[in-house]
Amino acid sequence: MKFFSYIMVYRRFLLVVLTVLVLLPLPIVLHTKETECAYILFVVAIFWLTEALPLSVTALLPSLMFPMLGIMPSKKVASAYFKDFHLLLIGVICLATSIEKWNLHKRIALKMVMIVGVNPAWLTLGFMSSTAFLSMWLSNTSTAAMVMPIAEAVAQQIINAEAEVEATQMTYFNGSTNHGLEIDESVNGHETNERKEKTKPVPGCNNDTGKISSKVELEKNSGMGTKYRTKKGHMICKLMCLCIAYSSTIGGLTTITGTSTNLIFAEYFNTRYPDCRCLNFGSWFTFSFPAALIILLLSWIWLQWLFLGFNFKEMFKCGKTKTVQQKACAEVIKQEYQKLGPIRYQEIVTLVLFILMALLWFSRDPGFVPGWSALFSEYPGFATDSTVALLIGLLFFLIPAKRLTRTTPTGEIVAFDYSPLITWKEFQSFMPWDIAILVGGGFALADGCEESGLSNWIGNKLSPLGSLPVWLIILISSLMVTSLTEVASNPATITLLLPILSPLAEAIHVNPLYILIPSTLCTSFAFLLPVANPPNAIVFSYGHLKVIDMVKAGLGVNIVGVAVVMLGICTWIVPMFDLYTYPSWAPAMSNETMP
Repeated sequence: MKFFSYIMVYRRFLLVVLTVLVLLPLPIVLHTKETECAYILFVVAIFWLTEALPLSVTALLPSLMFPMLGIMPSKKVASAYFKDFHLLLIGVICLATSIEKWNLHKRIALKMVMIVGVNPAWLTLGFMSSTAFLSMWLSNTSTAAMVMPIAEAVAQQIINAEAEVEATQMTYFNGSTNHGLEIDESVNGHETNERKEKTKPVPGCNNDTGKISSKVELEKNSGMGTKYRTKKGHMICKLMCLCIAYSSTIGGLTTITGTSTNLIFAEYFNTRYPDCRCLNFGSWFTFSFPAALIILLLSWIWLQWLFLGFNFKEMFKCGKTKTVQQKACAEVIKQEYQKLGPIRYQEIVTLVLFILMALLWFSRDPGFVPGWSALFSEYPGFATDSTVALLIGLLFFLIPAKRLTRTTPTGEIVAFDYSPLITWKEFQSFMPWDIAILVGGGFALADGCEESGLSNWIGNKLSPLGSLPVWLIILISSLMVTSLTEVASNPATITLLLPILSPLAEAIHVNPLYILIPSTLCTSFAFLLPVANPPNAIVFSYGHLKVIDMVKAGLGVNIVGVAVVMLGICTWIVPMFDLYTYPSWAPAMSNETMP
């Protein structure tokens, strides 16, 4: 037994050593550039899937192994680790840092929830909408970590209100009145059960969100022995958790900057197909927003039906008097909003820069009319979305947020400097350097596959798939990606599969976007397990969910997601990119490689 315990203790070390040694005959025996690159690809893939080494550490392996095996020189490999993607990421993180520093995200989320009302069904839709909107511009992990404490407070307020109703009804039937349990119809916002709130790192959360994630723990009710008085109260907590987790992921689909997988795809695609000028912030939003909106609404209906039932008559009944629970819920949201106070100068400036960044992204090259990039027609393709992100990002370090004062020996208070909207130290605390390195490693791996000829070899071997209908190929690749991303990180999954799917599309003479777009979107569909992505881990850590709850709910959302993506790729996305035609910007395939 001791032997097996030692194996378990050192399993990651053994996995690294055995993987390197077991696969070593591949480059030694065959000794071609393709097999040497395949050896590196297999090693990196196994380490990424098993996380035997940290993902970002594994991403550095191509910079070590490509020069050693003569595939690419070290200088060329190193250049792959910092590209246009990284500049775009820096600008976006500047925006996210300012939004979170000045609490603009909380104001937006609470205001949207106040607008939709306090009916449980509409309330969950309000939380999903606000979470999805924030996730379009912030990281999915940060969004879930920020919104979840608000949703938890609202859910507990509903449970406490139900407890007060029960207690009041009991005292009424007993013919006596317990003034300590009387319900104040105005609901002053004080909770019956105490809540302990403490900040602690959330498992699976990136370093940029460790400081802002919080977990609300409830003291168990001594009389009941549980923190849920009714099954409905437990179902509301489950529903809130899953709504936040799933909507933070769905919202990230909408923009190129919404999630790292979209950014990885955009950089890989623009690098592999530089002559294609069809993919930018505006075009991505145009085709992904309808898909994300449909997925969000169908997921809301599915989760609502699964946990609380879906009563259309109750939802759309007008003029109905609010219940005590709904009043309590509305009061806690109102109090949270009032704590923010009137909107401040820093929030206004951040909001203006946020809107300006979005407008510049949309108007750079909208497609149906000339964009502002036409002003630089002498240098076509020079200005990209990262140009806009960097311009706005620099303004956050320049625009004053508040004056710094000091007291002179005479007692006079004088200003000696000003503090900008964000500082470099604050930016560094939010910047996901691990993701930046991981993405760089993926680009290096893709360059190595291209240089060694492995991409062409894979494409030729996959060309017999051309005999299948295209929609079936897309469905198979989408289901494969959706399954893989449940057990591997999303960035690792897309980084690993892009160099395989691109040659496949070229080999069967299909527009690469036809296969790559649905595969990229499906990479985000990690809804089944708590470890599948950080938002899932964050909401799971609150203790309301079991794994089986997430599996049941996530399976339905996965099916909805894949179905909507398939619908989109066969309908409204087709004319946008002329998907039925093999484009001139893709490599021309010889007759030998055609199906």
